[in-house]
Order: sequence, then C-alpha cells, then structure tokens
Amino acid sequence: MKKVFLLASLVLFCTAIYAQKIKVACVGNSITFGRGLGDSTYPKHLQRLIGDGYEVRNLGISGRTLLKKGDKPYWIEPLFAEGKAWAPDIVIIKLGTNDSKPQNWDANKNDFIADYKAFVEEWKNLPSKPKVYICYPVPVYPEYQKGTNNKFRIRGEVVKEEILPAIKKIAKAEKVKIINLYKALSGHGEFFADGVHPNKLGAVLIAETIAKAIKK
Repeated sequence: MKKVFLLASLVLFCTAIYAQKIKVACVGNSITFGRGLGDSTYPKHLQRLIGDGYEVRNLGISGRTLLKKGDKPYWIEPLFAEGKAWAPDIVIIKLGTNDSKPQNWDANKNDFIADYKAFVEEWKNLPSKPKVYICYPVPVYPEYQKGTNNKFRIRGEVVKEEILPAIKKIAKAEKVKIINLYKALSGHGEFFADGVHPNKLGAVLIAETIAKAIKK
C-alpha cells in the first residue's frame, strides 16, 4: 500500500512539473501594448502561435523609453517590478523607438548602451534565469503618417542609423540573441497607418517573427 501511495505521489509530482507552463514576458512600448488594436496585440498572437505550453504576458506600456533619463522611462513603472516578480522563463525586450525622440536621444544617447545593458541584466539576474531576447525596433514610415508631419517626433533615421547599431553591440556584450523586427517589417509600410504603430497584420507579423525565434 505504501509503495502504491509513493508511486501515485511521484506520478502526480511529475505531472505537475510537466504541466507547468513556460512564462514569456513581452516588455516594450505602445507597439507591444497594442495601441489601437484592442485584443489583437502581438503578445496575443504570440500566445496563439506558440501554444498552451506557454503563458505569454503583455508588459508593454505606451510611450516608454529604455533610457533612464528619457521623458517616460520604463524603469520607474510598477509593471517593471511586477514583471520581474512574475519570474518569467523567457523575456522579449522591444524598446528603443521612443528613445529616438529629440528630447530623449539628443540629450542622453551616450547613456543608451549602458542603460540597455543594465536593463538586460535586471532580467538575466532573476532567480528564474530567463532567456532574454532583444528586438530591433520596427521601421518608421513617415509617408504613412496622418495629420501633422511626424506627430510622434519619432525619427526613423535615428532608429536605423544609431539605435540598431547600438543594440547590435549590446546583444554581443550581453550574449543575447537579436530578433530582427526591423527586417521583418521592412517593405510593409501599408501595415502602419500612422507610420509608427503596426495594424493587426503588422502585429501578426511581429508575433510570427518572435515565435520562430523562440521555437528555434
């Protein structure tokens, strides 16, 4: 009887371990949050693509910067602390777009690499020891922006010529993989009605690109 009880306990324990979902934290700005997309955000599509063995959580906050001295730094948000307390197994970082704004980049660009490396370390040093991926920002399409010219003040040339090379250096230094969303969304300006935020088709493409990286 004792042996049967022990065997049953072992089976239950192994079943519980096997059933535990892999936790994926999607950290980012309005593109992660899903500005104007309702329930069709990229984290939602990512959940659908990678399946029930994963639990995807959206930790995106609109307008946030990676720079500590940016106008709206992600660092000070309660969701940052909550995300770390959740103890994710995988972290997807997609920040940098808002850092290209003049008030952020022109004054603080020399801090970007150090701040980003420190941000990666915040996640890597969690007890859960998550695998961290960092994403290139998506392209900026000023020709698709409505209303005033570049109303978000996000600068595509800064993203392409300065932020992408900086992220490449960060990934090498931190030994983390890059997910190239810039390449994946290039040539798809039709997915960006305002030039900055992807529509539902853009969100699906982001999710598909990230899902491939995770499964690989």
